[in-house]
Amino acid sequence: MTAPPGLQVSAGDLLDVSVYGVPDLTQRVRVSNSGDAYFPLLGSVHLDGLTIEDAQSAIEKKLVDGGIMKFPHVTIFVAEYASGVSMLGLVAKPGIYPVLGSRRLYDMISAAGGLAPGAGQVVIVTHKQDPMNPILVTMTSDPKLSAQNNIEVKQGDTIEVSKAGVVYVVGEVARASGLVMDQGQTLSVMKAVALSGGTTRLAALDKAKIIRKDEKGNPVEVPVQLKQMFAGKTADVDLVAEDILFVPTSAGKNAAFRSMEAVMQMVTGVSVRHF
Repeated sequence: MTAPPGLQVSAGDLLDVSVYGVPDLTQRVRVSNSGDAYFPLLGSVHLDGLTIEDAQSAIEKKLVDGGIMKFPHVTIFVAEYASGVSMLGLVAKPGIYPVLGSRRLYDMISAAGGLAPGAGQVVIVTHKQDPMNPILVTMTSDPKLSAQNNIEVKQGDTIEVSKAGVVYVVGEVARASGLVMDQGQTLSVMKAVALSGGTTRLAALDKAKIIRKDEKGNPVEVPVQLKQMFAGKTADVDLVAEDILFVPTSAGKNAAFRSMEAVMQMVTGVSVRHF
């Protein structure tokens, strides 16, 4: 069986190595964590990162240099793959997926069950051979850009789907919502309320608030004058990722003063969607 072009040997792979016409030199060998394969007549040969073709050539050179054969023909078959493409972040089924030769980014996302709810537009691809220079790919519906972004990936690469920013709208709105803010998008209070079906008749518009994390990650309350916004008497306010917009009820004296912790718990189970 011919190996796919570009297939690379990785540490941990189990290789079947044969030399044409010399069955005694045929052996099964495991590539060590250091990337070396040990052969009784040749010693250690470093194979990690080499294509199958280059690995075959490296062993052939060892046979010639060692005076064992003049014109060897080595064939390598990978009996067991130790590494694949690591799918991380917001995909439906994160994990390591085996890959023969090279595949494309969208193939691997599909193999991992597609994007999970709340996934952002940015995908980070880190090639095994160049770990210090990850590639940022922006997912798009534009056919031309989509084709350009469908880059090649190989075994040992890592693909991480970023988390999109989410704004939550809870309380006295028609439907509690988690609104995904993709990179470059903005979302205001008025638009968030509209996307959540508007406020109910029980809403205490003058008691609305945003719960937002400060620079230290601690939640703080920011008053929002919805009644004034609806009347056009005060400017709309932009929301930022992870904001919680809470519209309390006017029924009861204490209902509008729910604790911050209680409001934050309200986002649990809220469905997340793109707008």
